[in-house]
Amino acid sequence: MNLGAHKSIAGGVDKALDRARETGCDAVQMFVKSSNRWKARPLREDEIKAFRQKKKDYRDDFLMAHSSYLINIASPESAQAKKSVDALVIEMKRCEVLGIPYLVLHPGSHRGTTEAEGIERIASCLDEVFLKTAGSKVMVLLETTSGTGDNIGYRFEHIARIMDKLKDDSRTGCCFDTCHSFAAGYDIRTAESYQQTFDELEQIIGFEKLRAFHINDSKHGLGSRKDRHNISAGG
Repeated sequence: MNLGAHKSIAGGVDKALDRARETGCDAVQMFVKSSNRWKARPLREDEIKAFRQKKKDYRDDFLMAHSSYLINIASPESAQAKKSVDALVIEMKRCEVLGIPYLVLHPGSHRGTTEAEGIERIASCLDEVFLKTAGSKVMVLLETTSGTGDNIGYRFEHIARIMDKLKDDSRTGCCFDTCHSFAAGYDIRTAESYQQTFDELEQIIGFEKLRAFHINDSKHGLGSRKDRHNISAGG
C-alpha cells in the first residue's frame, strides 16, 4: 500500500516533494498554482528542474495534482465556464511540464439547472480542454463528491455518464474520496458493505478507471450529503 498526503507548494512547487519526503510519504498530491486565484504565476525554469529531479524519488503513478477550487465546468454561465476551461488548460499544461500524470477535478455544480444539463456541460468543456492540450499524457481524475448543494459526482452514474459523453475518454479516470462517497450514501463501514460499494463502482465506472483514493474521515453519518472531515491522505 502506498500512502501519502496533500503537501503545500509554498516556496515553489518542488517544496511539496521535500515536505512529502520529510513525512515519509510514498504518494503526493499538490496544487500546481494557487487554489483560490484564477491567475497563475509562471513556473521558473529552476523550479521545474528541481521538481523533475526530486520526483525521481516517487513512482509517477503516485504523483497527482488537485485543480483549483474556483473551477466549475458544469456552470450554466458562459463566462464562468470559459474561465474554468482556460484555468483547467493552464493547470493541465503545468502538470505536463512538471511530469505529473494526474489532475484531480471536482466535476462541478450545475447551479440550479439539472444534473443532466450539468453533465452535458462538463463533457463539452472536457472535450475542449483535451483538444487544447492535444498530445498531453495528463489525465483528469473526476473526484467523487458528497452531493452537497448542486454538485455533480455524488453517484457513480454521474461520472460514468460524463465519460460516456466524451469524444475520447482515454484521458479521464476516477478518484474515490471516502468522505465524499460515504456522505453520498456509499457504505464502506464493514467488509460486506465495502465489497458491495466497490462491486457497484466496478460495474458502473470500471476499475480500470479508478486511479486514486482520497482517504478522509467523516464528521457526519452515511448519506448526510455533508463534506466535513478532519484528516486526509492520498494514495
